[in-house]
Amino acid sequence: MSDNAKGSLFMVFAMTAFGFEDMFIKAAAEVMPLGFVLALFGIGGTLLFCLMALKMGQGILDPAILSKPIFIRAVCEIIGRISFAFAITHTTLSSASSILQATPLVVALGAAIFFNEKVGLKRWIAISIGFGGVLLIVKPSLNDFDALSLFAIVATLGFAGRDLATRAVSSAISNIQLGVYGFFVLIPSGVFLMLYNGNSVEFDTTASVQVLGAVTVGVVAYHALTIAMRTGEMSVVSPFRYSRLLVALAIGVTVFGERPDLLTILGSTLIVLSGAYFLIKKKETT
Repeated sequence: MSDNAKGSLFMVFAMTAFGFEDMFIKAAAEVMPLGFVLALFGIGGTLLFCLMALKMGQGILDPAILSKPIFIRAVCEIIGRISFAFAITHTTLSSASSILQATPLVVALGAAIFFNEKVGLKRWIAISIGFGGVLLIVKPSLNDFDALSLFAIVATLGFAGRDLATRAVSSAISNIQLGVYGFFVLIPSGVFLMLYNGNSVEFDTTASVQVLGAVTVGVVAYHALTIAMRTGEMSVVSPFRYSRLLVALAIGVTVFGERPDLLTILGSTLIVLSGAYFLIKKKETT
Protein backbone atom coordinates (compact mmCIF):
# COMPACT_ATOMS: atom_id res chain seq x y z
CA MET A 1 0.00 0.00 0.00
CA SER A 2 1.36 3.43 -0.94
CA ASP A 3 2.04 6.17 1.61
CA ASN A 4 -0.77 8.26 0.12
CA ALA A 5 -3.23 5.40 0.57
CA LYS A 6 -2.07 4.79 4.16
CA GLY A 7 -2.27 8.49 5.00
CA SER A 8 -5.74 8.76 3.50
CA LEU A 9 -6.99 5.75 5.48
CA PHE A 10 -5.59 7.16 8.72
CA MET A 11 -7.27 10.49 7.95
CA VAL A 12 -10.65 8.82 7.37
CA PHE A 13 -10.20 6.80 10.57
CA ALA A 14 -9.33 9.96 12.53
CA MET A 15 -12.35 11.85 11.20
CA THR A 16 -14.62 8.90 11.99
CA ALA A 17 -13.32 8.85 15.56
CA PHE A 18 -13.88 12.61 15.89
CA GLY A 19 -17.45 12.08 14.69
CA PHE A 20 -18.05 9.55 17.47
CA GLU A 21 -16.46 11.93 19.97
CA ASP A 22 -19.07 14.54 19.03
CA MET A 23 -21.81 11.91 19.36
CA PHE A 24 -20.73 10.96 22.88
CA ILE A 25 -20.48 14.60 23.99
CA LYS A 26 -23.92 15.42 22.60
CA ALA A 27 -25.49 12.36 24.21
CA ALA A 28 -23.86 12.99 27.60
CA ALA A 29 -24.87 16.68 27.60
CA GLU A 30 -28.51 15.66 27.22
CA VAL A 31 -28.32 14.11 30.70
CA MET A 32 -25.64 16.03 32.61
CA PRO A 33 -24.89 19.80 32.59
CA LEU A 34 -22.68 20.77 29.65
CA GLY A 35 -20.12 22.42 31.94
CA PHE A 36 -19.78 19.21 33.95
CA VAL A 37 -19.40 17.17 30.75
CA LEU A 38 -16.64 19.47 29.48
CA ALA A 39 -14.84 19.38 32.85
CA LEU A 40 -14.91 15.57 32.90
CA PHE A 41 -13.80 15.48 29.27
CA GLY A 42 -10.92 17.82 30.13
CA ILE A 43 -9.86 15.74 33.14
CA GLY A 44 -9.88 12.49 31.17
CA GLY A 45 -8.00 13.94 28.21
CA THR A 46 -5.44 15.66 30.43
CA LEU A 47 -4.69 12.45 32.34
CA LEU A 48 -4.30 10.38 29.17
CA PHE A 49 -2.01 12.90 27.48
CA CYS A 50 0.04 13.30 30.69
CA LEU A 51 0.57 9.53 30.79
CA MET A 52 1.58 9.56 27.14
CA ALA A 53 4.00 12.44 27.72
CA LEU A 54 5.62 10.70 30.69
CA LYS A 55 5.87 7.42 28.78
CA MET A 56 7.67 9.20 25.94
CA GLY A 57 9.99 10.96 28.38
CA GLN A 58 8.52 14.40 27.75
CA GLY A 59 8.05 16.94 30.50
CA ILE A 60 4.51 18.07 31.21
CA LEU A 61 5.42 21.62 32.15
CA ASP A 62 7.62 23.70 29.89
CA PRO A 63 8.68 27.35 30.34
CA ALA A 64 7.36 28.00 26.84
CA ILE A 65 3.76 27.56 28.06
CA LEU A 66 4.00 31.12 29.40
CA SER A 67 4.49 32.46 25.88
CA LYS A 68 1.94 34.59 24.05
CA PRO A 69 1.18 31.99 21.33
CA ILE A 70 0.32 29.38 23.97
CA PHE A 71 -1.97 31.85 25.75
CA ILE A 72 -3.74 32.78 22.52
CA ARG A 73 -4.03 29.11 21.60
CA ALA A 74 -5.58 28.30 24.98
CA VAL A 75 -8.14 31.10 24.68
CA CYS A 76 -9.08 29.99 21.17
CA GLU A 77 -9.27 26.37 22.32
CA ILE A 78 -11.74 27.36 25.04
CA ILE A 79 -13.84 29.42 22.63
CA GLY A 80 -13.86 26.67 20.03
CA ARG A 81 -14.59 23.77 22.38
CA ILE A 82 -17.34 25.47 24.39
CA SER A 83 -19.01 27.00 21.35
CA PHE A 84 -19.02 23.74 19.40
CA ALA A 85 -20.32 21.87 22.45
CA PHE A 86 -23.15 24.42 22.66
CA ALA A 87 -23.76 24.03 18.93
CA ILE A 88 -24.06 20.23 18.90
CA THR A 89 -26.20 20.15 22.06
CA HIS A 90 -28.63 22.93 21.07
CA THR A 91 -28.74 22.40 17.30
CA THR A 92 -28.36 19.39 15.03
CA LEU A 93 -25.05 17.56 14.85
CA SER A 94 -25.23 17.55 11.06
CA SER A 95 -25.58 21.32 10.64
CA ALA A 96 -22.97 22.16 13.32
CA SER A 97 -20.47 19.74 11.80
CA SER A 98 -21.16 21.11 8.32
CA ILE A 99 -20.32 24.65 9.40
CA LEU A 100 -17.19 23.43 11.22
CA GLN A 101 -15.82 22.10 7.93
CA ALA A 102 -15.15 25.72 6.94
CA THR A 103 -12.32 25.87 9.50
CA PRO A 104 -9.51 25.22 6.95
CA LEU A 105 -10.84 28.09 4.83
CA VAL A 106 -10.83 30.43 7.84
CA VAL A 107 -7.30 29.29 8.69
CA ALA A 108 -6.20 30.10 5.15
CA LEU A 109 -7.82 33.52 5.39
CA GLY A 110 -6.10 34.17 8.71
CA ALA A 111 -2.75 32.95 7.37
CA ALA A 112 -3.03 35.41 4.50
CA ILE A 113 -3.83 38.27 6.88
CA PHE A 114 -1.51 37.53 9.81
CA PHE A 115 1.31 35.52 8.23
CA ASN A 116 1.34 37.20 4.81
CA GLU A 117 0.88 33.88 3.03
CA LYS A 118 0.09 34.26 -0.65
CA VAL A 119 -3.34 33.16 -1.81
CA GLY A 120 -4.12 32.93 -5.52
CA LEU A 121 -7.32 34.20 -7.12
CA LYS A 122 -8.79 30.72 -7.53
CA ARG A 123 -8.25 30.00 -3.84
CA TRP A 124 -9.93 33.29 -2.86
CA ILE A 125 -12.90 32.21 -4.98
CA ALA A 126 -12.90 28.84 -3.21
CA ILE A 127 -12.93 30.60 0.19
CA SER A 128 -15.86 32.79 -0.90
CA ILE A 129 -17.83 29.78 -2.14
CA GLY A 130 -17.16 27.94 1.12
CA PHE A 131 -18.44 30.87 3.17
CA GLY A 132 -21.46 30.97 0.88
CA GLY A 133 -22.10 27.36 1.87
CA VAL A 134 -22.04 28.38 5.54
CA LEU A 135 -24.68 31.05 4.86
CA LEU A 136 -26.91 28.47 3.19
CA ILE A 137 -26.76 26.34 6.34
CA VAL A 138 -27.31 29.24 8.76
CA LYS A 139 -30.10 30.79 6.61
CA PRO A 140 -29.70 34.33 8.03
CA SER A 141 -32.52 35.81 5.94
CA LEU A 142 -35.11 33.03 6.23
CA ASN A 143 -37.88 32.49 8.76
CA ASP A 144 -36.34 29.24 10.00
CA PHE A 145 -33.07 30.95 10.99
CA ASP A 146 -31.74 29.44 14.23
CA ALA A 147 -29.61 31.92 16.18
CA LEU A 148 -28.05 29.02 18.09
CA SER A 149 -26.34 27.94 14.87
CA LEU A 150 -24.11 30.99 15.34
CA PHE A 151 -22.33 28.98 18.04
CA ALA A 152 -20.97 26.74 15.28
CA ILE A 153 -19.61 29.80 13.47
CA VAL A 154 -17.95 31.05 16.67
CA ALA A 155 -16.51 27.55 17.15
CA THR A 156 -15.11 27.63 13.63
CA LEU A 157 -13.41 30.95 14.36
CA GLY A 158 -12.08 29.60 17.66
CA PHE A 159 -10.60 26.44 16.15
CA ALA A 160 -9.13 28.42 13.26
CA GLY A 161 -7.50 30.78 15.77
CA ARG A 162 -6.13 27.78 17.65
CA ASP A 163 -4.60 26.34 14.48
CA LEU A 164 -3.07 29.69 13.54
CA ALA A 165 -1.63 30.17 17.04
CA THR A 166 -0.17 26.66 16.87
CA ARG A 167 2.00 27.77 13.95
CA ALA A 168 3.63 30.35 16.20
CA VAL A 169 4.21 27.97 19.13
CA SER A 170 7.84 27.10 19.87
CA SER A 171 9.02 23.84 18.32
CA ALA A 172 10.32 22.93 21.79
CA ILE A 173 6.74 22.03 22.73
CA SER A 174 5.63 18.67 21.33
CA ASN A 175 2.20 17.73 19.99
CA ILE A 176 1.64 15.60 23.09
CA GLN A 177 2.33 18.57 25.36
CA LEU A 178 -0.05 20.70 23.32
CA GLY A 179 -2.64 17.97 23.84
CA VAL A 180 -2.12 18.19 27.61
CA TYR A 181 -2.60 21.96 27.62
CA GLY A 182 -5.53 21.80 25.20
CA PHE A 183 -7.50 19.41 27.38
CA PHE A 184 -6.45 21.01 30.67
CA VAL A 185 -8.01 24.39 29.86
CA LEU A 186 -11.38 22.65 29.53
CA ILE A 187 -11.39 21.80 33.24
CA PRO A 188 -11.62 25.36 34.66
CA SER A 189 -13.76 26.37 31.67
CA GLY A 190 -16.30 23.63 32.41
CA VAL A 191 -16.34 24.51 36.12
CA PHE A 192 -16.86 28.20 35.30
CA LEU A 193 -19.72 27.28 32.96
CA MET A 194 -21.35 25.25 35.72
CA LEU A 195 -21.04 28.10 38.22
CA TYR A 196 -22.30 30.65 35.69
CA ASN A 197 -25.39 28.57 34.93
CA GLY A 198 -25.92 27.64 38.56
CA ASN A 199 -25.60 23.93 37.80
CA SER A 200 -24.93 21.35 40.46
CA VAL A 201 -22.90 18.19 39.94
CA GLU A 202 -25.36 15.72 38.43
CA PHE A 203 -23.48 12.46 38.08
CA ASP A 204 -24.99 9.88 35.76
CA THR A 205 -23.34 6.53 35.13
CA THR A 206 -24.37 6.19 31.49
CA ALA A 207 -23.41 9.76 30.64
CA SER A 208 -20.08 9.37 32.44
CA VAL A 209 -19.31 6.29 30.35
CA GLN A 210 -20.18 8.33 27.26
CA VAL A 211 -17.70 11.02 28.34
CA LEU A 212 -15.08 8.30 28.83
CA GLY A 213 -15.89 7.11 25.33
CA ALA A 214 -15.46 10.65 24.01
CA VAL A 215 -12.04 10.94 25.68
CA THR A 216 -10.90 7.57 24.34
CA VAL A 217 -11.93 8.10 20.73
CA GLY A 218 -10.72 11.72 20.92
CA VAL A 219 -7.20 10.67 21.87
CA VAL A 220 -7.22 7.90 19.25
CA ALA A 221 -8.42 10.40 16.64
CA TYR A 222 -5.67 12.82 17.60
CA HIS A 223 -2.97 10.21 17.08
CA ALA A 224 -4.47 8.94 13.84
CA LEU A 225 -4.60 12.51 12.56
CA THR A 226 -0.94 13.03 13.46
CA ILE A 227 0.04 9.87 11.58
CA ALA A 228 -2.09 10.87 8.60
CA MET A 229 -0.49 14.30 8.34
CA ARG A 230 2.98 12.74 8.41
CA THR A 231 2.23 10.02 5.84
CA GLY A 232 1.86 10.71 2.14
CA GLU A 233 1.40 13.99 0.32
CA MET A 234 -0.58 16.75 2.05
CA SER A 235 -2.48 17.58 -1.14
CA VAL A 236 -3.71 13.98 -1.32
CA VAL A 237 -4.33 13.23 2.35
CA SER A 238 -5.80 16.52 3.64
CA PRO A 239 -9.04 16.54 1.57
CA PHE A 240 -10.09 13.31 3.31
CA ARG A 241 -10.64 15.34 6.50
CA TYR A 242 -14.04 16.17 5.05
CA SER A 243 -15.09 12.56 5.61
CA ARG A 244 -15.94 13.78 9.13
CA LEU A 245 -19.00 15.46 7.68
CA LEU A 246 -20.28 12.21 6.19
CA VAL A 247 -19.83 10.51 9.57
CA ALA A 248 -21.64 13.37 11.34
CA LEU A 249 -24.53 13.22 8.88
CA ALA A 250 -24.81 9.44 9.30
CA ILE A 251 -24.73 9.67 13.10
CA GLY A 252 -27.17 12.59 13.13
CA VAL A 253 -29.70 10.67 11.03
CA THR A 254 -29.34 7.21 12.60
CA VAL A 255 -28.70 8.11 16.27
CA PHE A 256 -30.42 11.45 16.82
CA GLY A 257 -33.13 11.23 14.16
CA GLU A 258 -32.01 14.38 12.33
CA ARG A 259 -33.29 15.21 8.86
CA PRO A 260 -31.00 17.75 7.13
CA ASP A 261 -32.93 20.02 4.76
CA LEU A 262 -31.98 20.73 1.16
CA LEU A 263 -30.15 23.99 1.96
CA THR A 264 -28.03 22.26 4.62
CA ILE A 265 -27.07 19.52 2.19
CA LEU A 266 -26.31 22.05 -0.56
CA GLY A 267 -24.30 24.25 1.81
CA SER A 268 -22.35 21.25 3.09
CA THR A 269 -21.55 20.23 -0.47
CA LEU A 270 -20.23 23.71 -1.30
CA ILE A 271 -18.06 23.78 1.83
CA VAL A 272 -16.58 20.35 1.15
CA LEU A 273 -15.94 20.95 -2.55
CA SER A 274 -14.41 24.40 -2.02
CA GLY A 275 -12.32 23.20 0.91
CA ALA A 276 -11.06 20.14 -0.94
CA TYR A 277 -10.21 22.25 -3.99
CA PHE A 278 -8.41 24.74 -1.75
CA LEU A 279 -6.29 22.04 -0.14
CA ILE A 280 -5.46 20.40 -3.46
CA LYS A 281 -4.38 23.79 -4.87
CA LYS A 282 -2.47 24.69 -1.72
CA LYS A 283 0.82 25.13 -3.57
CA GLU A 284 -0.66 27.71 -5.89
CA THR A 285 0.63 31.19 -5.05
CA THR A 286 -0.46 33.30 -7.99
